[in-house]
Amino acid sequence: MQVLKFGGTSVANAQNISLVKDIVANCAADNCIIIVSALGGITDTLLNAANLSSKQDEGYKTVLKEIETRHLDTVKSLIPVHAQSTILSKIKSELNTLEDLLEGAFLIGEITPQLSDKIVSYGEMLSSYIISEYFQHQQLDAGHVDSRTLIITNEVNEKAAVNFKITNANCKKFFSKTPHKIIVAGGFVASSESGNPTTLGRGGSDYTAAIIAAAVDAEILQIWTDVSGMYTANPKLVKQAKAIPHISYEEAMELSHFGAKVLYPPTIQPVLAKGISIEIKNTFKPEDKGTLITKNQNEKGKTVRGISHVENIALLSLEGPGMVGIPGISKRFFEVLSQAEISVVLITQASSEHSICVGISTDDIDKAVQIVNSAFEYEIERGKIKHVIAEQNLAIIALVGDNMKSHQGLSGKMFSTLGKNNVNIRVIAQGASERNISAVIKKDDVKKALNALHEEFFEENIKQLNLFVMGVGNVGAKFLNQVCQQKKYLKENLKLNIRVIGLSNSRTMVFDDGGIPLKNWEDTLASGEKANKEHFFEKVNQLNYRNSIFVDNTASADVSTTYNSYLGNSISVVTCNKIACSSEYSNYQELKSLARTYNAPFLFETNVGAGLPIIDTLKHLIASGDKILKIQAVLSGSLNFVFNNFNDQTSFHDVVKQAQEEGYTEPDPKIDLSGVDVMRKILILARESGNQLEISDIENKSFLPQESLDTDNNDDFFASLAKYEDDFQKLYTDAVAKESKLKYVAQFEEGKASVGLQEIPKGHDFYNLEGSDNIVLFYTERYPNQPMIIKGAGAGADVTASGIFADIIRIGNF
Repeated sequence: MQVLKFGGTSVANAQNISLVKDIVANCAADNCIIIVSALGGITDTLLNAANLSSKQDEGYKTVLKEIETRHLDTVKSLIPVHAQSTILSKIKSELNTLEDLLEGAFLIGEITPQLSDKIVSYGEMLSSYIISEYFQHQQLDAGHVDSRTLIITNEVNEKAAVNFKITNANCKKFFSKTPHKIIVAGGFVASSESGNPTTLGRGGSDYTAAIIAAAVDAEILQIWTDVSGMYTANPKLVKQAKAIPHISYEEAMELSHFGAKVLYPPTIQPVLAKGISIEIKNTFKPEDKGTLITKNQNEKGKTVRGISHVENIALLSLEGPGMVGIPGISKRFFEVLSQAEISVVLITQASSEHSICVGISTDDIDKAVQIVNSAFEYEIERGKIKHVIAEQNLAIIALVGDNMKSHQGLSGKMFSTLGKNNVNIRVIAQGASERNISAVIKKDDVKKALNALHEEFFEENIKQLNLFVMGVGNVGAKFLNQVCQQKKYLKENLKLNIRVIGLSNSRTMVFDDGGIPLKNWEDTLASGEKANKEHFFEKVNQLNYRNSIFVDNTASADVSTTYNSYLGNSISVVTCNKIACSSEYSNYQELKSLARTYNAPFLFETNVGAGLPIIDTLKHLIASGDKILKIQAVLSGSLNFVFNNFNDQTSFHDVVKQAQEEGYTEPDPKIDLSGVDVMRKILILARESGNQLEISDIENKSFLPQESLDTDNNDDFFASLAKYEDDFQKLYTDAVAKESKLKYVAQFEEGKASVGLQEIPKGHDFYNLEGSDNIVLFYTERYPNQPMIIKGAGAGADVTASGIFADIIRIGNF
């Protein structure tokens, strides 16, 4: 014999019920017991009608009409017309009685627990009757039984305790004598020994099925629902979650207790003692394997089997010096909560006995605060115990697995993963069985925490990086194209899954929770909302994704002022924008400090040398104990391009214009030619070497005429370059006469920095520097005479984009 339970979504409408019929018709056992819930949503509708009637709101009549229409339409869709009249009459008769009950509640203006149980029981009574009649008209050998005649409970309403002795006897007697191969019964409902209707609690249809399965020694209990088993995490919150093929009773209980709603927690108890397997199956995908729940057979399997959570949790803390060493405090505390029927889902106590903290439902927190303060009023007045402390908007997140027992490092791995994503842990609890590690966190952090933990424990070390990109000009566009091109490679070889979630230029911005398709990002962005850097940050922060990275491809001072907001919310920052790191030293230090405090990398490799590993190499030198003595460098790919292409056959104006058009300069080329850009770069290198320096401390030996420096737009700037062409030609001829080349050089030594145009003689490391290449010479205590040299392309959209990409990969490998 098999017991099959079908939940509310499985019997929500006629179409779904027909799927249930197909499953039942293919039941492999000789006899099947079918337990069904109310039609999807009906229990809530019944409770709503009861609530309205108790408030003397005649709106209950409209709700009752909806209930009637729903059931009558279901019958008309399932049963042939010629056979409908008897069934419809039966349903209308039952609904008339329901109407009388609701009218009674309306007249007296209240609803008792017993009356509530009578009202909500109609959902399962009607659905089981309709489904049994439908089975019969589909030529199945089916019968119907009212579960209230089988399952007997105490007199407590709304979550009654089962009298197993009487219930087991009733079930054995009935099912041993039934002539039908298939019996349909409603879940959730029962009756007391005195015959009053009772219920087994929300989700109790699972429990009904387990009670009957244990009573008749069923071969297996199947729970048919709308998902393909118990998942490694909630698939609605974690898209990568997978169904667990096989799990133990104990693991299933832990997961169901901590929010895995596919299974009602008490369900396992009746079948566990009998060793009856439970199978979780999907009504809408019956071919899916589902989850099998048995005794633990995962001896050498995975340590963590699932991650679950409970939302709407509040913490209640009792603390004070008067608790230390005083017997009975804990007893009084829990007794008060128990007497008020407040369920405690988590307990933790300091070893000093100075405090006790419990997790309860948010719905109970106001009542709990009042009764606990009242119970300890004497101690509170004398200062021995403080007023109880309540914290709300919390959730419990839990790792579950039989093989977690004595497995070293799991807690550290869990808490480290949460910490890296700025998920603050308020309370930690671990049972003596070591089958569960629980932590209380902010409710808003649940999705991020679940995804981060799932990635760590279940996703074969594939790390998801969520990018929020601002700036899609030359560099930004190249960067997005590189991400699109390398996405598959990164996932397969580096185990990094990169998604662009947000995108913005100066006009529009767009977000896509699932990732913006990069093959047509231009069209997507064009149809986005109006750009606003503050709203962009608010959206990034609101999404609260794990491994979030803000990517700044702009040269905007305004955008650079937002970095502290991102870093302060554990959102990493990658930027080619040099303004922040060359701003006031205090701001530079604050950004560095925020990155360390909130474990959010702040990377700006492309600030110096585009894609060259200059800053990274410098960091490694310093970290390994070396000391910088001197830095000499050609750091402007733009200026190197200009002076490598400028000669007596060209005009300085035309070469600069070419450099701008080919993306070698900033949109405002004066930033490059004035030396400001190089000043920023040598300043950053000096600071990364451990020196406190401001940009005003750097000597700038500008080669531009003052008139050029004073211009405030590109047209005037280029006009001034044409005007002073003779001066530029003289610079060139003077250098040629000395068999030298013009290079714009930055230098830092003994705490002083300077930038300026120099005539570089033959034989010098800078002399043969071609195109837009950069070169840096690091003279250190380890390299005092022959410097460490880094040389290569130091400008251009492609190499800058690749440098940004490299920084993102560095974060992925942290």
